[in-house]
This record gives sequence, structure tokens and C-alpha cells, in this order.
Amino acid sequence: METVPVGRSSVRVPRIGLGGSPWGREIDEATSRDVLDYALEQGITLLDSGESYGGGNSHLYRINKFGVDDVREVTQEMHSSEKIIGRWMRDRKCRDRIQICTKFNTGGTADKIRVALAGSLERLQTDFIDIYMLHQPYPDVPIRETLEALTAEVKAGRIRAIGCSNFSAEQLREAHETSEKYGLARMDSTQPPFSLADARARKALLPYCERHQIASLIYSPLAAGFLAGKYTGSRDNIPKGTRFDIVPGHIDVYFSDQNFRVVENLRQLANEMNVPMVKLAMSWVFTYAGVSSVLIGARKRSQVDNALEAMAFRLDPAVKARMDSWLD
Repeated sequence: METVPVGRSSVRVPRIGLGGSPWGREIDEATSRDVLDYALEQGITLLDSGESYGGGNSHLYRINKFGVDDVREVTQEMHSSEKIIGRWMRDRKCRDRIQICTKFNTGGTADKIRVALAGSLERLQTDFIDIYMLHQPYPDVPIRETLEALTAEVKAGRIRAIGCSNFSAEQLREAHETSEKYGLARMDSTQPPFSLADARARKALLPYCERHQIASLIYSPLAAGFLAGKYTGSRDNIPKGTRFDIVPGHIDVYFSDQNFRVVENLRQLANEMNVPMVKLAMSWVFTYAGVSSVLIGARKRSQVDNALEAMAFRLDPAVKARMDSWLD
């Protein structure tokens, strides 16, 4: 598996990473371990997680956000994603082969970062995090204050590289310039959504990353499964157990007339080429400059294979241009 640098840090990651949001939420620990074992065999050593990823966390979020109290997750364990990674690495004795990216979402102050990092280290059963990210911007805390706290953790050896998730190009630029001005640890990576159903990153964020040597670890290349073509547009007919069932917020993100037109165009192209929709959609993501690694939320081995095939697939420039035209 080809690896790429994470910005200017010493960390390198493969072109495909494994997203940990399904572990303990959509698939149980035994299935999660099987996917982890198989991915490692294929050279996929980047594991992405977050302190908010867990079956119990998902259930509480759905209650608080949507007022829905039924149980749709496979477990109610809090922080199950990080805990499953920690138990798996302990049993497989493979920490030295793994790059862990995890995220904090409880705030950007020094005290909150210190507590969040300690919790993640304990759950992951490790002494350091390879890439530690803000899960989203924290506008109530000056970015300099957050960067100073993260820099202290880098110097202490508990973090190897820092990054951010769900930042705009302007927010990333502000963080980058603040690091340079005050001699602080730089954002060596960012994690945006990027797919045919959400291609905002191609306009400014990905070009900025390419210019400034910032690794872009893309998530949701299939728009949480939307681009597989299994949704009809009806909010009342969501297949049970899917991402859109467990996390209803995906409906508001991806259900639009424009995106359903993209799906139908993708379906037509797939039929013409006799190539699966998901393979075309994911291979399109790999074509973009600035995309360092693509995170997949695989729930079974075949979905790991799908990603490997998409990475190897050579998308004809004319086909890519046709797909690009759907977004204009």
C-alpha cells in the first residue's frame, strides 16, 4: 500500500484509512475486529476515530437532537470505537504498525483538551496519538489558545501531529497563519467530507492543502452510503440499520434534488460502463489533487475490497469531466 506524508510531520499514512464510526454503533465488536484484521492484512494501517464515536454516544445524540429514544445501535457502550481499537491492538500486539487519528469535540481550551486527550489515550490503551484533531471549529476559543495547548501535548510526546476536521479553507488558513506567527505546532492534516454529493472541498480547501503541504484525510467518499443509490427520497422509507436510520442527520445533509440527480447520473454511467456505482464514485474522489488518504466506514470485508478496487481503477479523463459536470 502506497503511503503519503501527513504534512511536514514524521507520520505517514496509507492512501486508504479505516473510519471507526461504525464500531459498536452499526457493527458489533466481533465484526469490527474481523474488518480490522482484514484491513491490516491489506496494508490499511490508518484508523480514524473520535471521542464521540460510540453506540451509546449515538443513542444519546439521537435522543437529544431528534427526540428519538428507540435503540438502533448494536451496543450502548460509550466511546465504543476507541475502546474497540484499544482492545484489538492490545490483543493483536500491533500498535507499532498502526497510525491512530482521533478527534476531540468537547471544546478547545487547554483544560478540555487535556481531559479529552487523557480519556482517548486510556480508551485506546496507548501512550500517544499519531494525529489528534479538533472535531470541528470552536469559535468561542481563540485558535491561538487551542494551538498552544496542542503544541504543549506535542512537546510532551503525547501527540505526533495535529489537525482539524470540518474546517473551511478560511478557518484552516487562520490556524496555519497563527501557527507560523507564534511558532506553534501547525495543522499538518485536515479531514473534510468529500464526494459527488458534497464536493465543496474541491473549490478552495483541497487546493489550499496542496499548496501548503497539509494532508487531507477525506471522509464520506460515498456520502454515508447515499451514492450507493439505495435511498428513494422518502424520509419515511429509510432502510433499517443504515447510516441514515441510525444517524438521521444525514438526511438533512444529503437529501436534495441536486444530489438525487447526481445519483441517477451515476447509475446511468455505471450501467453504460458496467462498473459498480460505488466504484465509480470512490475512484472519482481519488483523482483529486490534494486528497492524501480516503477514509472508509467499512462494515464488512467486501467494502474494504471495494475501496481497494476504486483506488486501483483508472478513471478516464473524459469520464471524470462528465462526472465533474454534474456538479456545475
